[in-house]
Amino acid sequence: MYKQRAIALLGLLATLGFAPAASAETVIEKVTRTGVITMGGRVDIIPFSYLNDKKELVGYSQDVADLIAAEVSAYVGKPVAIQFQQVNNFSELLPEVENGQIDLACNTQFTWGRSMFVDYSVPYSLSGIRLLVKKGALKGTPESLVGKRVGVLPNSLGEAMIKVVQPQAVLVPITGIDEGIDDLIAGKVDAIAGDSNILAGNIQRVSGSDYHLAPDQPFARYAVGCIVPPDNSKFRSLVNIAIAKMLQGYVVGDAKYTAIVNKWLGPQGILELPPALIKDYFRMVLLNYEQVPIANSSKATK
Repeated sequence: MYKQRAIALLGLLATLGFAPAASAETVIEKVTRTGVITMGGRVDIIPFSYLNDKKELVGYSQDVADLIAAEVSAYVGKPVAIQFQQVNNFSELLPEVENGQIDLACNTQFTWGRSMFVDYSVPYSLSGIRLLVKKGALKGTPESLVGKRVGVLPNSLGEAMIKVVQPQAVLVPITGIDEGIDDLIAGKVDAIAGDSNILAGNIQRVSGSDYHLAPDQPFARYAVGCIVPPDNSKFRSLVNIAIAKMLQGYVVGDAKYTAIVNKWLGPQGILELPPALIKDYFRMVLLNYEQVPIANSSKATK
């Protein structure tokens, strides 16, 4: 009797438009169907994701995304492509990833608050908040920022940190790094606050002898990785495996992975970091996970 009533109730709900919702399609299910991973983000973030002189989208995070696509392709057994969508405002990007409209966003700073809405990957970089300033103009200490005009991206970690470090600084909204640098050169702002790696990568847009990062130590540090929609454990695991292989490959001197990392971070790359420093960070990250064997590893030439 109760079973018959339950069936009748479900039928009535369906008639009224209250049918039980179907399970949402996972990222892996969607990729299996379409062969596409949608990736969102900015296109002015050197060395992570930016347009080169040929207007091609390149960067450290783009290379990481290609590794992820290859890992997912091997899992689903079909070719997988990255389809990039430009999203300039992180306050728009975060909910699009959370809702599954975008499958992947990289060069993303980790915060505990953001982790409540999306899932983070294994980090592949470490950074922090600093200032890009003209040499001799600002020390970058909290006291030196009183009344100074600081260019910030709205709703960014840079904006939030300067509000905490020096509430008496004058925050000037900028739409992107390019605009901020133009304003800095023109004297419209006294500094630009943002991610240390991104600011360092963009010093090439100005004279390295005239501008530098301050202070010596970041106001705050954080890991940088990718974010994916919540409740997509298979996809997140494949993302993590792809990144872990790159980290492990660099540590053991695999030619493929060494070339990828050094192109952006290494001595001959954009950030010009010492390989020992990169390896130390990668080892620290890998200590928290199972070691990933690198098959047929070819050593990088010195």
